[in-house]
Amino acid sequence: MLEFIRIACAVPEVKVGDVKKNASDICAFLEKADEENVDVVLFPELALTGYTCGDLFFQDSLWKAVKKGLKEIADCSGKHPNLTAVVGLPLRIGTKLYNCAAVVNRGEVSGFVPKTHLTAAEKRWFAPGTDLDRHWLPSADFGLIPSEDYYGAPADANQLFQLGDDALVGIEICEDMMVPQPRCAELAAKGAEVILNLSASPEVAGKRGKRRDLVKHYSDVCSCAYAYASAGCTESTADTVYCGHSIIAENGQILKENTQQIDTGYLIIQDCDLGRIRAVRRKTQNFSGMPEDWVSLPLYGDDLRSDGSLYPLQKLPFVPSTKAERDAYCLEIFNIQAAGLAQRLKTINSNAVIGISGGLDSTLALLVCVEAMRRLGRPATDIYGVTMPCFGTSDRTYNNSWELMRTLGINAKEISIKNAVTLHFEDIGHDIQVHNGTFENSQARERTQILMDYASVVNGIVVGTGDLSELALGWCTYNGDHMSMYGVNGSVPKTLIRWMIEAIAAAPEFEASRVVLADILDTPISPELLPPDAQGKIAQQTEDLVGPYALHDFFLYHMLNFGFTPTKIYTLACRAFENDFEPAVIKKWLRTFTWRFFTQQFKRNCMPDGAKALPISFSPRGDWQMPSDATARIWLDEIDTL
Repeated sequence: MLEFIRIACAVPEVKVGDVKKNASDICAFLEKADEENVDVVLFPELALTGYTCGDLFFQDSLWKAVKKGLKEIADCSGKHPNLTAVVGLPLRIGTKLYNCAAVVNRGEVSGFVPKTHLTAAEKRWFAPGTDLDRHWLPSADFGLIPSEDYYGAPADANQLFQLGDDALVGIEICEDMMVPQPRCAELAAKGAEVILNLSASPEVAGKRGKRRDLVKHYSDVCSCAYAYASAGCTESTADTVYCGHSIIAENGQILKENTQQIDTGYLIIQDCDLGRIRAVRRKTQNFSGMPEDWVSLPLYGDDLRSDGSLYPLQKLPFVPSTKAERDAYCLEIFNIQAAGLAQRLKTINSNAVIGISGGLDSTLALLVCVEAMRRLGRPATDIYGVTMPCFGTSDRTYNNSWELMRTLGINAKEISIKNAVTLHFEDIGHDIQVHNGTFENSQARERTQILMDYASVVNGIVVGTGDLSELALGWCTYNGDHMSMYGVNGSVPKTLIRWMIEAIAAAPEFEASRVVLADILDTPISPELLPPDAQGKIAQQTEDLVGPYALHDFFLYHMLNFGFTPTKIYTLACRAFENDFEPAVIKKWLRTFTWRFFTQQFKRNCMPDGAKALPISFSPRGDWQMPSDATARIWLDEIDTL
């Protein structure tokens, strides 16, 4: 249900030519991997014999040992029926020798995959896989007992293997990845979700980074899980040292690798998320199903065993984990926002008008306006900031809004909306002492009306401040703060905004505003639509009402990016926030998020223009498209069973 697969890379301390010892070591690794509920374990290229056997590959004695060693591994796999092993070995077919991967499961050899692209040295011993048409090797050749269901194994480069109910695995060998048209690209295009690479890579200075970049790159362009295991340093060192480098990546992210530059005798284990891979592929539609002429062998019919507990989770998935990455990411987004607004202002020859509340969203939007004007070579005074205090405005946010406008050097104006809103309450017959939705929404709409009308006075457009998280929850007043003439924060989640302001504040251009920006970052998130408390402090805090934005952004990230079910999102959230929230609290806010997400779509269906800065956007023109009256029933019913 959770769609995880647990992959291991095993690098034994191979003894060149000692097949009996190597087979025993491989079986020992199978024992260890099975204890850790691994689904598939990958060994290096020619791990059964050693990659550096040289002309020993031509010896009959080595070939006889290979067949015995493969039988030993197959027999061992019969004791571990939920584990699949992929082992490198030389394979004789007729008068030719092939560098192959053997796929072993439940006491059987399910297939052989020959290496397609050989190095210059390997051509002395091996024929390329392209020379081999699909060839069946009888099970008796390896001492295995034929049965009604198992009488042999195919040797063919063009085949995929099915693990569990439906996970498709493709195999390539070392050099197959390092050519202009790598095998992994073809395997992925045919449907492989997991690519396994058996390798033997000699180490030279600088090569580790190149291998890492290649694995990361191909896991990205192929939208797959990619595991790479290279022969270790106990190979012959007559001319080179082999690295023993193992890497497990997914969708362009390195999830795990061994830490030593030169290594051997270890096992690394990592969960990969097939659900993410499938979600990406459904959106790109660049991956076909498997063609009928490719062999697809089911290895076993059980579900994959991985529960995903080894999968790395971020509590704040929109926020990079290190400061250096975070700052670079935030400034990249900031530049996209500013470029989008600058182009709009230039095209229509307009000034910018923005409401300043002293909160996070309007602060970020104002910083974007300042940067956009700087790019256009225009003064900051072409920005018209308006602060509009009312019943809920605190001294802190009021003073911060003025200080921010002053230090940024924009045109600043104050328009109190108390009298206008009070008169409006009289007009519509609302009791000002009743602090309900009417009380709050009237203030938001009055502010929007002022901004729109003031924009026509100063030849400007209203720059919207609402963010991605608010749009997901519908936490905005329809035709109030929901509306603008160009929105700059529409694809920026709430949990990222404070980091963006922190990164921007460090730039020399904003040095004069650093003190006030620091205080804004320290201010509780609030719409300030209800009166302050007796001490004049903010009484209405958003996260007390709608829920923690850390949770909502977590839900949003996994729902929109990958289409995960409530069960999977809840499971992941419980793991990520195990030290922060009880499961019952997570369930409560997941239900709130889901209900609001569905019922508030009507606000997203008429949102203003605004350039997308992150992969997720709610623009009804190019991104999220959903009927306003779609029901959340099946999602809510599933949440209720959690």
